[in-house]
Amino acid sequence: MSGYTDLLRTRGVARIIAAQLTARIPSGMISLAFLIHIEKIFDSYGAAGLVLAATSVGQAIAGPLTSRWMGRLGMRPVLITTLIVCTAGIALIAFVIMPLWLFMVVGFVVGISTPPIQPAVRTIYPKMVTGRQLTPLFSLDASAQEIIWVMGPVITVVLATQVSSVAAITVAGLFLVGGGIWFIASPEVGKVRIPRSRRRIGVVLKNRAVLLATASGFLLVGAAASIEVGVVAVFGEGGAEAGILFGIWAIASLIGGLSMGHLPIGPWALARRFAIVLVGMAMAPFALEFWWLAFALVVAGIGLAPVLAVMFAIVSASVKFSDTAEAYGWLGTGQLIGAALGSAIAGFLIDDLGPIGGFYAAIAFAAAGLLVASVFHRWHPDLRGRDASPIPDTEPVQVVS
Repeated sequence: MSGYTDLLRTRGVARIIAAQLTARIPSGMISLAFLIHIEKIFDSYGAAGLVLAATSVGQAIAGPLTSRWMGRLGMRPVLITTLIVCTAGIALIAFVIMPLWLFMVVGFVVGISTPPIQPAVRTIYPKMVTGRQLTPLFSLDASAQEIIWVMGPVITVVLATQVSSVAAITVAGLFLVGGGIWFIASPEVGKVRIPRSRRRIGVVLKNRAVLLATASGFLLVGAAASIEVGVVAVFGEGGAEAGILFGIWAIASLIGGLSMGHLPIGPWALARRFAIVLVGMAMAPFALEFWWLAFALVVAGIGLAPVLAVMFAIVSASVKFSDTAEAYGWLGTGQLIGAALGSAIAGFLIDDLGPIGGFYAAIAFAAAGLLVASVFHRWHPDLRGRDASPIPDTEPVQVVS
């Protein structure tokens, strides 16, 4: 823990982590709030899954595009523009009753205009700490983001059940605006400039570590989205059990991330951590009761943040600094496509099989993730004895003083 304390004492680190977490709390709220809101309107988890899928597909398309735009136009102009458009779309879904197809269109707009805060902050990190501190910082970041999954679902379920789903979506929008402004105003966002990549978009995916991390993120988040929909279906929208379970899950992930953050990252690191997630998710369908599901989610959660931390580290260590933002954009794209397919597949399976269908989908995604991480472990860079700093560019990186 002393290493994490030293990190937080580094100038600007605690502030930038807090700002980006606040701006990203809606990530833990929007999908669940949209799910509850749309299901109430259309009385169908399948319909809600389609809106979530449209939103996630929009985010997936935006990921690498907005990340590259930050290199061309600067971080702040891109962040400000996307923040305005995304907030307007969230307001439309909250306050306007529309046909399903129009909800999907607006959801797509919300997704494609999601501010690229995650690629921005992970591009900034290597310029704030030493190479030795970078891997622990990625672990701290992956663990700290579990605050999103502690606060977000609990706030959403409480507001949606005790007030209304409109209130839950509105509060998510307020977090986005407040946190987004805080992050954009942070000095680090103005000091670090991303060099313009000279390669065509998508070329970074030829890097095996980036491709492995993108595929693994797709399957990990697909599993998480599936089990989230399954848990909501078990308890319905009338109680707070689902939100409490998500909070327990996130706390377990936080603990797992902090406890494993110091471990060396060898070629099998991703597979080992994925195995923990699969074991927990495979336990869930045996008893769809609160305490059993809590136990299963604790086991799965212990591996969740460590998987993410490994993915962030191997991407950082495998690409040039000018390509880091796009690489993290593709990483986010993989995760969001996973969320889209996971939500949609789980929703339709639940309509056909009941709540257990969501858990079957989660197990399938997690098993595929373990398989990919195992079969392609040679694509995984060995970071034992080295730091995770990006490969330097051949030209100086401009820093605004």
